[in-house]
Amino acid sequence: MNSDIFLLLFISTMAVITIFPLLLRKLYVPGVIALLLAGMLMGEGQCNLIHHLSGSFSQVLGGDPGVMTDYFRNFVDSLGSLGLVFLMALAGMEADFKLLKSVRTPVIALSLLTFAVPALAGFLVYQHFRPEDLPGKLLYASLFASHSVGIVFPVMRELKLSKTRFGAAILISTVVTDIASIILLAVSVQWQKLLKGVSGAATGLSLLDRLDPAFLGHWFLPLFLVVVGLFIALATFLVWLVGRRLIHRLAANEDVLISFLLLVIFLTVLAGEAIGINLIVSAFIAGLALSPLLKEKAAIFHKFEGIGYGFLIPFLFLSIGMKTDLRIMMNGGNVSIVLLTVAGLVASKLLSGWLALRMTGFSHVQGICGGLMTVPQLSATLAAAALGKNLGMLDDNFFNAIIFLSIVTTIPIPSLVRGILQKTELAFETTEVEAYVVPEENAGEDDVF
Repeated sequence: MNSDIFLLLFISTMAVITIFPLLLRKLYVPGVIALLLAGMLMGEGQCNLIHHLSGSFSQVLGGDPGVMTDYFRNFVDSLGSLGLVFLMALAGMEADFKLLKSVRTPVIALSLLTFAVPALAGFLVYQHFRPEDLPGKLLYASLFASHSVGIVFPVMRELKLSKTRFGAAILISTVVTDIASIILLAVSVQWQKLLKGVSGAATGLSLLDRLDPAFLGHWFLPLFLVVVGLFIALATFLVWLVGRRLIHRLAANEDVLISFLLLVIFLTVLAGEAIGINLIVSAFIAGLALSPLLKEKAAIFHKFEGIGYGFLIPFLFLSIGMKTDLRIMMNGGNVSIVLLTVAGLVASKLLSGWLALRMTGFSHVQGICGGLMTVPQLSATLAAAALGKNLGMLDDNFFNAIIFLSIVTTIPIPSLVRGILQKTELAFETTEVEAYVVPEENAGEDDVF
């Protein structure tokens, strides 16, 4: 391995991560989508920019460009995996349920309908193409059911709706639905491992990987749900308890405190993996447990954001883009997958959101806007899709359909909602509680990276 070539590739990649989103921001393209597009240019499926750069550097400095290209792609994937942990931990840290009492009824309706209806749509879409693949159908259901806090909150904040009853209901239900979709994702992943596993075979950290797939039989799903529930309750309490003591003892040394909190997060992830709960769930729960503690320590929260949004999380979306092959979308079979995926998600989200808000006293236009705000699929959806691809649960056709779905739902939908609200000049009922999810000065990081 030529360290000089690696350094040049790394600098080139950091330049892309830094400059490309800024250039596309002028076209109102979100930073995450810009990173996906950059990854597509760098990956094998399109321009294969990494290979070309490696070849150019090798002509000057020597070395095998193929070996360096493979090594660097593995390096990006490794940083992307850490970025996934940070992304979900930060999503948990940004959550806050203080508004729940004031909007309990619409939150319940939105959470139930915007989870159940899209999940059923995703299940049926996948079943249409792969009727025999139950874990895949559950995974696709979880992808359809998830929302995007990173898109919803900045739009609500910009339109000054975060303190209204409408905004609070949308935001809290988004977090609740994301938790439910993450649990469904964990079930689908573990089910896939059991179906592919062999008795006594240690295929991963999970203890369940060492069981005969037929051992639990039909009891697997209820028992695993109980395990997930117990893990969430226990992990939330223990992480909160340990985090509170660490903050009390190490308050004067923030750098050491951050190192210990990171250790707590990664130990939670490790414990989750040991009992078959995917790191997406574990990292989110760890962040959720630390959320009330870090809201009192804004400086520490900002440092977590700097590590995540400033360095690791961009590599997650870059690695996802590098694995995307847009040429596959030109295949006849994949066009139908893309079209049905987009139509099924948009229709189910819009219908369920509109129905939930109309049932709880909101106007027709507010119902439409609320349904539209549940449509964008970004961070959590892309992370779960990447996980599914890595585990062999999603083939290239379905993976690329999710990438296409993220692009076409993330870019136009927020602008459409903004236009509807500004044109109709709707009046919204305010609440007496403070803004939700993150402090206003912290909002909008998702637009940066």
